[in-house]
Amino acid sequence: MTEQLEPMPTDWQRALAVVAHPDDLEYGCAAAVAGWTDEGREITYLLATRGEAGIDTLDPERCAPLREQEQRASAAVVGVSRVEFLDHRDGVIEYGIALRRDIAAAVRRHRPELVITLNHRDTWGGVAWNTPDHRAVGRATLDAVADAGNRWIFPELTQQGLAPWDGVRWVAVAGSSTPTHAVDATAGLERSVQSLLAHRTYIEVLTDEDPEAYCRTFLTGNAQASAERFGGRPAVAFELFAR
Repeated sequence: MTEQLEPMPTDWQRALAVVAHPDDLEYGCAAAVAGWTDEGREITYLLATRGEAGIDTLDPERCAPLREQEQRASAAVVGVSRVEFLDHRDGVIEYGIALRRDIAAAVRRHRPELVITLNHRDTWGGVAWNTPDHRAVGRATLDAVADAGNRWIFPELTQQGLAPWDGVRWVAVAGSSTPTHAVDATAGLERSVQSLLAHRTYIEVLTDEDPEAYCRTFLTGNAQASAERFGGRPAVAFELFAR
């Protein structure tokens, strides 16, 4: 018997979603975000890069502002108005102290109860190799949550007025091959399609398919794949780490 996914916790108000690139959250969990903002929850997006190395036909100086603009429009579709960028270099993000400090600072600043990130493991389900940026940011996010609560790690943040925050109760990893929990995607699925479609410049160079058909097929397929483990309801799955 296939083990069923547990419902995601609902006793929280603020979340911080930390990923490497514009479009990562739209591929990973925008339908869940749409449902959460409908309920009045506060979600902040934090992106390590502006995705400036993602389009071969656009040089990074032209690509970065375009992808930032598309990310802000994409976030607005699912009710997110606060989108921040760390300006690490796309494609060569390094896991390490600097990245952990930047993410820990954001955790202290926004004081979330839930932190969301993307698959930090080497592969996507053992089938495709994951990118270095995803691995670095996912791992650093998991580590930075603990850093944010420890006054003796990055004490310079305290000196900058960012008091330690040990209030993160869970880290949820989207795109995991070993999910444990899920959110009903029914209410947010259509908006998630439009949210991914807002990255039109990127989508159009990624596929020869009609962009809307591509986005709809990808996201509805993922939601339906999780449905068999979530009472038949289309779902966004997460691997949940409690703290």
